[in-house]
Amino acid sequence: MTTTSPAATKPGGLRTGVQRFGTFLSGMIMPNIPALIAWGIITAFFIPVGWTPNEQLATLVGPIIHYLLPIIIAYTGGVIVYKTRGGVVAAIAVMGAIAGSDYLIAQVNATLPEDNQLGQIHMFIGAMIMAPLAAYTMKWLDSLWDGKIKSGFEMLVNMFSAGIWGFVMVVIGFYPVAWLVNGLMNVLSTAVNWLVETNLLPLTSILIEPAKVFFLNNAINHGVLTPLGTQQAAESGKSILFLLEANPGPGVGLLLAFTIFGIGAARASAPGAAVIQFFGGIHEVYFPFALMKPVLILALIAGGMTGVTTNMLFDTGLIAPAAPGSIIAVLGQTFRTDYLGVILSVILSAAVTFLISMLILRASRKKDLAKEDAFAAAVAQTEANKGKSSDALSGLAASAAAGTVATDRRIENVVFACDAGMGSSAMGASVLRNKFKKAGVEGVTVTNQAIANLDGTADLVITQQQLTDRAKAQSPNSVHVSVDNFMNSPKYEEVVEMVREQRESGA
Repeated sequence: MTTTSPAATKPGGLRTGVQRFGTFLSGMIMPNIPALIAWGIITAFFIPVGWTPNEQLATLVGPIIHYLLPIIIAYTGGVIVYKTRGGVVAAIAVMGAIAGSDYLIAQVNATLPEDNQLGQIHMFIGAMIMAPLAAYTMKWLDSLWDGKIKSGFEMLVNMFSAGIWGFVMVVIGFYPVAWLVNGLMNVLSTAVNWLVETNLLPLTSILIEPAKVFFLNNAINHGVLTPLGTQQAAESGKSILFLLEANPGPGVGLLLAFTIFGIGAARASAPGAAVIQFFGGIHEVYFPFALMKPVLILALIAGGMTGVTTNMLFDTGLIAPAAPGSIIAVLGQTFRTDYLGVILSVILSAAVTFLISMLILRASRKKDLAKEDAFAAAVAQTEANKGKSSDALSGLAASAAAGTVATDRRIENVVFACDAGMGSSAMGASVLRNKFKKAGVEGVTVTNQAIANLDGTADLVITQQQLTDRAKAQSPNSVHVSVDNFMNSPKYEEVVEMVREQRESGA
């Protein structure tokens, strides 16, 4: 774990870039998950094969998925880039992609027999393309005449420029983007169908499970699997793709193995992490456990493949995305005839991950115990160094020399930042708030948000190690603290002590 002061070197790298791109994609989907859930409930109850078929209410299913969901996704993406103005132009633009796709399919269907016609393609990916394209170009155009408009004409120029550019973008959406997305969706759907027909879909776990551990879970789930799964669910009522990433089995299997066969702090925090991961759906809590010993990713892959294989054998799926990936959300979105297969997929994937993790942890137990003893000695020396200092600020200097948290900047605004800003960061912020309260430290605000939303105003930013580079780039003048685990990190005590000493010294 590391602490970085302001003005650190600007980080880069392929991993950081991929994470940032994935965060933007998932940032368009995540806030709209409630709309997807609502659509899933309507589908589950009212379509002909639903729990309570209703011909009238079933007419909601098509318009919601075909128009409402892509439009609000595009609007959200536009807001991320250029606030409300970007959102409005993005929403206009995506209508071009929707209408263009429908026109292309109608032209193809006119040449096909009635029993072999193509279905609608829903513009989730079109929305994720059009939103940043429309919003960024609108923002650039506005910059061209910023400060050059005569007084009294601002509203006229702003309204007409957005309307005219919306017109341009809707035409762009109708032609090149609709053609591109239709072709892409056909290729991806064909690839998925081929994997299913050849029984190779479990191999996707070889990519998905390692990518999750490196905090690309939201990018994979909401950027790729959700659009494809939603298209599949609209056609057949359910999709196995919603279970590829969201299955909580592998994660809970790993954490149970640490609970029984782990050592030290990892073993102590694993039971709580298992409860949060399995019932709360915050998968990020198990990623640090896997990164402690990367060979454990093999156990996660095996567990993931087991879950996918089970769902394939039972032909099971979910009616809508399970977000967060809690067992409660998974069962809530399970197709009405598929509970046995889904439950078995979770249990078996957890069991396989547990057994392989157990073997790995037991094989390296002696080496891990030696490392734990060395870490305990280092902590003791750090505490001794702190105790030797009578002056608060020199004590902070001693802490810095020992590699612990220290800064001379007055800390008043602490932000926990994670990929989506909703799950693990909210949990970490709650833990630190309670620690400040118990220590009697006042005047410190502790909040949580997505890394992409950091605006440089935070005095202290706390992130998990794999995400710290992105946080530094987003908020370079803040003090940055990296932790292994948002649930239970020794850094929290150091932060509390540092702030308490600052208050006592008047710093």
